[in-house]
Amino acid sequence: MPRLPRSSATAPGDAAVIGSGPNGLAAAVTLARAGLRVTVYEAADSYGGGLRSVPLFEPDVVHDICAAVHPMAAASPFMRAFDLPGRGVRLLTPELSYAHPLADGRAALAWRDLAATAEGLGPDGPAWTRLMAPLAARSGELVELLLSDLRHPPRGPAAPLLLAPRVLRHGTPLARLQFRGDLAPALLAGVAAHVLGPLPSVPGAGVALLLGHLAHTSGWPVPEGGSASIARALADDLLAHGGSIRTGVRIQRLDQVRPAGIVLADLGPREFLRIAGPELPARYARALAAVRYGPGAAKTDFLLSERVPWTHPELHRAGTLHLGGTRAEVFAQESRNARGIRSDRPFVLVMDPAAADPGRGRPGAYPLWAYAHVPHGSPEDAAETITALIEEHAPGFRDTVLARRSLTTAQLERYNPNYVGGDIGAGAMTLRQSVLRPAPRWNPYRTPIRGAYLCSASTPPGPGVHGMPGYLAARTALRDELGIRIPRVPFRA
Repeated sequence: MPRLPRSSATAPGDAAVIGSGPNGLAAAVTLARAGLRVTVYEAADSYGGGLRSVPLFEPDVVHDICAAVHPMAAASPFMRAFDLPGRGVRLLTPELSYAHPLADGRAALAWRDLAATAEGLGPDGPAWTRLMAPLAARSGELVELLLSDLRHPPRGPAAPLLLAPRVLRHGTPLARLQFRGDLAPALLAGVAAHVLGPLPSVPGAGVALLLGHLAHTSGWPVPEGGSASIARALADDLLAHGGSIRTGVRIQRLDQVRPAGIVLADLGPREFLRIAGPELPARYARALAAVRYGPGAAKTDFLLSERVPWTHPELHRAGTLHLGGTRAEVFAQESRNARGIRSDRPFVLVMDPAAADPGRGRPGAYPLWAYAHVPHGSPEDAAETITALIEEHAPGFRDTVLARRSLTTAQLERYNPNYVGGDIGAGAMTLRQSVLRPAPRWNPYRTPIRGAYLCSASTPPGPGVHGMPGYLAARTALRDELGIRIPRVPFRA
């Protein structure tokens, strides 16, 4: 990543970043490379936010506490410019990006190889190729469009022209007419469910097309040794450029860090209101207070005596699995969940890091990570539900469980206050809130308080380990406060 230009008009001074998740660290790196003295404040005892990895049960078996699989870290303009592989972060990509088993023992398989994927989808193979191949051919432009501030025109018309008709077909009731069989629609519906909201929807289709086509390009990788390696690479670069990180410090009032000339907050709307509310104009404060939050996640970490005994012979090769049934079942369940209706058969995501990173486990001890979509604020411990749903596709799974740890939505919120009610998207991904995050403003990062900016997943382009809210917010702050103008991070074809 190139060193950014210093301002000729005024010498850069101090900057503070509140929160050390991937967006906070991306913001801090960008500011430090522009010559500012940056201090990152983190309430937890360790930095990283959603990029923490710890040995939960055994000292030599590492579990990712939050984010585990990172398709956007491999494709994001910021992360690509930052060059994670060049900094020693090995992104290990399974040959089978993700899979979606069905109740009758069949499974839809999204291989890195698009042709192999299409072949396994039977009569819908040609339709899947027509859907994904043009997106894969223009992947760089598509990623740049969807991981932008969603305010400025794209560099060229190709990506919008490819994306718009596909979103309309797959994000509306027309979605039910796009495939003939049941494998391909289930495969796409499982990715759309990552938005944690009613389906079909335009945001769901956008996410499905973004993550779906990445399965056939840069893949869905896991970082060797755990997600914390990404946080370490960012932190090391910050420290190398004179920055510092203070852990165990929860900021209670914005004026605690206001002596810094620039403050970037990797905080959701509620947390920013908590520390800055008295200084905010009433209209902006009301807009932040009105942000809607989506359904929650209830997470369970497992320690297994052996790899999951999936019935389908290929599933052990997938780093990510979606358990939700047919497209109709996924759509119905996600829509009920968004209305707060509990289910005994929630949509479940399973992440198996050993599929790509065998060193994450050892004979007799393997990590597994899963979460269920549950209503916002649900008090449910989903461990038994998740175990039973995995058992349906992997008889004998229960017998492999050596230990498990569950987090309810409330515990996830305590872990990260940005996850209000267990909403790991930091704000419902409705059509309006996908663009106007967190409030209707032309520049979503700039707050009415001079020198204070938001850079969390509650700002565009939204959740995911890609660093773009942090980079874009830092870019805005450098321009506004110091007259330092840096170009948009270029995508790479």
